Amino acid sequence: MRIAFLTAPEGVEEVELTSPWEAVGRAGWSPQLVSTSAGRVQAFRHFDKGGTYPVDHVLGGATSDAFDGLVLPGGVANPDALRMNDRAVGFVRDFFEAGKPVAAICHAPWTLVEADVVRGRTLTSWPSLATDIRNAGGTWVDEKVQVCHAAPATLITSRKPDDLDAFCSALVREFAAVRL
Repeated sequence: MRIAFLTAPEGVEEVELTSPWEAVGRAGWSPQLVSTSAGRVQAFRHFDKGGTYPVDHVLGGATSDAFDGLVLPGGVANPDALRMNDRAVGFVRDFFEAGKPVAAICHAPWTLVEADVVRGRTLTSWPSLATDIRNAGGTWVDEKVQVCHAAPATLITSRKPDDLDAFCSALVREFAAVRL
């Protein structure tokens, strides 16, 4: 399976990118970094610069058709930039319309809100997004991981880096179930 990891060029929380990336690799799948521009993505460790990661696909040339699932890592700046990019929002919406699984952690549900895909769904996130999710028609819960099987696509969400073990386990389990 080919799994897209969508990030802005700068601001992704490093551990929220690398931990799910490694989990996808351990499952025998191919993680692919998709961004709004070519080159490298600058990750952060909270407010400090982390590593940089090569972009595999640029939005505009990449479509959901090329992938089996989508992971949206958090960080505050990353989803804030993505939700202001029409191509990124459309890319996310396409996964839902195609019935492909999506996983989002921490602040990443901001992009889901912008894509108008949380209505009628139950999800979790960093607590400061609870009102945004409710205002977009979703139900917010304070759980390590939340799996929502509302049609047409499975959505896996998690709150923060401390929840990565649960998030990665659920992501692999749910993405594999869709593939069966």
